[in-house]
Amino acid sequence: MRNYFNYFTEIEERFQQRRGSLLMLSTLDWALIETWREAGIPLEAVLRGIDTAFDKYDEKIRRSPRTTRKVNGLAWCAQSVMEATEQAMEAAIGAAPAEDAATSESGFETERIASYLEDNANSIEAAQLPVPADTVALESVTRLRSLASALRAEPANSFLEELDRTLTVLEEKLFAGLLTATEEDKLTALRDQAARELAPYRGKMQAVQIKQVQQQFLQKRLLEAHHLPRLSLFYMRLD
Repeated sequence: MRNYFNYFTEIEERFQQRRGSLLMLSTLDWALIETWREAGIPLEAVLRGIDTAFDKYDEKIRRSPRTTRKVNGLAWCAQSVMEATEQAMEAAIGAAPAEDAATSESGFETERIASYLEDNANSIEAAQLPVPADTVALESVTRLRSLASALRAEPANSFLEELDRTLTVLEEKLFAGLLTATEEDKLTALRDQAARELAPYRGKMQAVQIKQVQQQFLQKRLLEAHHLPRLSLFYMRLD
């Protein structure tokens, strides 16, 4: 996977480029990208799938420009992404692994990562959260600050993916606390919203993938509602 921590950004840019406008990705779109990332789908396969989907779309436009609807969501490319992934896996069978020099330069300096962890700890600490999310949040704050201190004491840039997995676990625990503390009617409304937005794309996505996207959608919206940050290094600004 080229430039591991630019996964989200490159997918967003390619989709906007092929669509021909700066359409902002929706919560549903970001949730879909997260399911691809967690499934280990290579960035190249996602980009190839987006290109393939739009190549077919452009051809359809040329044939019947008046009857073709505008592409309004990344989920429209889901089927092509899965096909590109399968093709990449088949091509990789028996191939020797090649080292990509670009992966050795992540641009994630130790101090910047430590500051990112501390900033997230401060944001969580400042949030007003219901029980039991407040207890989980306090544990997350302590853990984030501990990780920042350990990183400064012993820089380990070669273990960034391991650190990111730890951050993902912390976020999942925080989400579980929020899920328990949220009223049933609010959860139902969020699930209904996810179902409505997914409806146009169900024919292009597998059932397991739809379920994953719905879960990611719910997680993202709950974190946003309580003004909580995403913890993964994927959300760390590079500029």
